[in-house]
Amino acid sequence: MAKANWVEKTVRMNKRGIIKYQLVFHCFVNDLHHSEAELDCLALLGLYGECDMAEFCNLVVDENIFKVSQTVRNFLIKAEKANLIEKNGKSRKKIKLSQSLNIQTEGNIVLNYKLFYVEA
Repeated sequence: MAKANWVEKTVRMNKRGIIKYQLVFHCFVNDLHHSEAELDCLALLGLYGECDMAEFCNLVVDENIFKVSQTVRNFLIKAEKANLIEKNGKSRKKIKLSQSLNIQTEGNIVLNYKLFYVEA
């Protein structure tokens, strides 16, 4: 039987932090590279749920994540191409995190990931 070094940790996080952690994990596993500001932007979207795009861009600027709303819009285009967000509507677009990410944002959230490496 193979021996393994086992690490177990329990950490209490705020809601925005645990949403961001899930996004960081998803991006790491799928080799997606995003800046801290981009991850903060996605975590904020997860916290608010489905939002009007224009209002969300202003919120991100108000939170000092990005300096101007055009930068937010540019990132949202990039995030949509990477299937991180979904856009709906024509004139007043609504945005939200993509359901395919399976990011938990409601109620009590407990994450239980099991990662392993096996030597040959």
